[in-house]
Amino acid sequence: MKSSVRMLLLEDDQIEIMKFERVIQLVDASYHVQIAKNGEEALDYLQTCHPLPNLILLDLNMPKFSGIEFLKALKKHEKWYHIPCVVLTTSDNNVDLLECYREGIAGYFLKPLRYNEYVELIHMLLNYWNKSLTVK
Repeated sequence: MKSSVRMLLLEDDQIEIMKFERVIQLVDASYHVQIAKNGEEALDYLQTCHPLPNLILLDLNMPKFSGIEFLKALKKHEKWYHIPCVVLTTSDNNVDLLECYREGIAGYFLKPLRYNEYVELIHMLLNYWNKSLTVK
């Protein structure tokens, strides 16, 4: 039996969270999205979740534990390093961009995104990784 794609969204802005959840409803309501408001919360979730998310989308600027700190911790963990990560951020700082790519991200997109851009982005990401996403 085929189940839904699972995504983990690291975002502390409630408006962005609501926008993303609406976009997922437009793309495919069967997709499961888990929200974490910072990197620490996301790592706690990953320790207990089963199955793991197919895709992680994250902001860089969050309280407690930044997106870059999260990426560094994620990539050190044998169970999680393979999960594709895409950054959605307001930071157009080249230092952030380079640091994220050094940590192995799959994409870097600047916010704010309009609804149609979010929809297109989610379709593009899932189509691109369709063969590598394990959906059982």
